[in-house]
Amino acid sequence: MNDETRKNLEVTAKSIRRGIVTALHSAKSGHPGGSLSAADIMTYLYFEEMNIDPQDPKKADRDRFVLSKGHVAPALYSTLAERGYFPKEDLVTLRHTGSYLQGHPDMKHIPGVDMSAGSLGQGISAAVGMALAAKLDGKDYRVFAMCGDGEIEEGQVWEASMFAASRNLDNFTVIVDNNNLQIDGTIEEVCSPYPIDEKFKAFGFEVICIDGHNFDEIEAAFAKAKETKGKPTAIIAKTTKGKGVSFMENQCGWHGKAPNDDEFAQAIKELEVTE
Repeated sequence: MNDETRKNLEVTAKSIRRGIVTALHSAKSGHPGGSLSAADIMTYLYFEEMNIDPQDPKKADRDRFVLSKGHVAPALYSTLAERGYFPKEDLVTLRHTGSYLQGHPDMKHIPGVDMSAGSLGQGISAAVGMALAAKLDGKDYRVFAMCGDGEIEEGQVWEASMFAASRNLDNFTVIVDNNNLQIDGTIEEVCSPYPIDEKFKAFGFEVICIDGHNFDEIEAAFAKAKETKGKPTAIIAKTTKGKGVSFMENQCGWHGKAPNDDEFAQAIKELEVTE
């Protein structure tokens, strides 16, 4: 990746993070920690990797993305707004009565959302179904799903993974946002899914472990996933919960609460773009 592309992605990711905290501050509720940890992966997917068109959100040959950990909808909404699917000004309506930007993604009302999600463990199954549909229809679009590392404690995640590998769905990539924290503490303390990489290998996946905030590693991982044939790919992205906002980083207390006015002001200041 050249320096200009990397810089542009870093600037875009900061803007997306500003959109996340702005939406959550306005809503006075929501999930900042996992939204911020996922922002770099989403930035790369929507600005470099996926075949998509904001002017034609339902085009038949588009790549699909499913946010299986649907509670981090602010990350998806901010990314979609940054990419031009709807006005960035609408982010402040998050979770407000009458807003189309609900607490979880809604494919019926939000441009660019390919699957309604919220019940943990279910999104990856829908994504695998999309990948199978592409194979059955002879289409070459690709399907991406993002799961939380706490979410993969759900058994349905592994049923979907077993099916994806058994059908050789090499057009399917799952990204695990491995920020090591869930609502009640570390994932080891609650119900450890480690070793995550070995589990996906055992289920028949090509497995790639990366720093989920390093755009060079992200680029290489998705390139390898695209080249992999005969089996699906799992990208295990080591991330920092609350990434980019100092007082939120690695704090499970910021899993599901919104910043107050002073916290919001500090977060926005930290997320300013500086040369």
